[in-house]
Amino acid sequence: MNTKLQMMLQLPKTMKAIVQNGSKEKLQLIELPLPIPAKGEVLIKMHTSPINPSDISLLNGTFATRPDYPLIPGIEGSGTVVKSGGGLIANLRNGKNVACTSTAGHGGTWAEYMVTSAMHVVPFNPKIGFEQASMMLVNPMTAMAFVKMAQQGKHKTIVNNAAASVLGKMLVRLCQNEKINLVNIVRRNDQAGQLLKMGASYVLNSSDTEFYSQLSKLSAQLDARLFFDAIGGEHTSEIIKAMPKGSKIVLYANLSGEAFSADSRTILQGNKSIGGFFLGNYASSQSTLNTLRTISKVKTLLQNELKAEIKQVYDMSQINTAIDVYQQQMTGGKILIRLE
Repeated sequence: MNTKLQMMLQLPKTMKAIVQNGSKEKLQLIELPLPIPAKGEVLIKMHTSPINPSDISLLNGTFATRPDYPLIPGIEGSGTVVKSGGGLIANLRNGKNVACTSTAGHGGTWAEYMVTSAMHVVPFNPKIGFEQASMMLVNPMTAMAFVKMAQQGKHKTIVNNAAASVLGKMLVRLCQNEKINLVNIVRRNDQAGQLLKMGASYVLNSSDTEFYSQLSKLSAQLDARLFFDAIGGEHTSEIIKAMPKGSKIVLYANLSGEAFSADSRTILQGNKSIGGFFLGNYASSQSTLNTLRTISKVKTLLQNELKAEIKQVYDMSQINTAIDVYQQQMTGGKILIRLE
């Protein structure tokens, strides 16, 4: 009998799930009732899920919205749709191997099974495999959005920090393809070496004593007026000072966990602006057609430009170790959770 058909016919009554009972608390692996999809939703037998910075923010209680506890974390992953709750799209997805994201009000991806909206699942080519597919949506869609924002604003140069991350490396390859100058900001010389080996033209080390002066000069030289910031805190404050007049900084994470400050005179007299990027908000602002086009392009580029390095894969029972390892070094490849 077909393996997918077997999964659909032999659904268990319970599942294992990774659960957090409160902000910053250690995660637990427990048994829970199997969720049931409503109309327009699907039940997915999960296979793999990555750990992303947004997951860490959720676990630390610093996410944009405060979650209800107990909480099943996990924003994206991959698996097989084993049950449809009804509706055209949900029925079409039944039996498909998919990349997926969680839906508000339901549990996250760090469980053996997850219910989510049928609109939050994307079938993938078997050549991609479950591991790469589990990382198909958040980082690739974000990198594609950054390039599109640059093109729409007619920017020939953009600046990105946390550039040694998986997202940062995707951006290096995409900007090479699209002929956009990219100034990459890293924290260590070995990270700079990695990007230079990839063919990055401009790499600055924020640990250098002259870094902000270097950034200011290079930004002026390349007419860089679009800055993407994942760090936050004092680093953001100093970047705002270093940006040329008429620049915009877009905050898309806060890895430092710290607030930043900016002198209003610097903003006003320099005609500078501060914006934010949250993938969910950005995606909802795009037309369905544009989203489908982007997803189609992501699938095409996933084998090369948008391929993510994998550092290590952990079982569900090792989740707290996986979180610790990830937080110690958030560059050098993704940490995945095997959910089978």
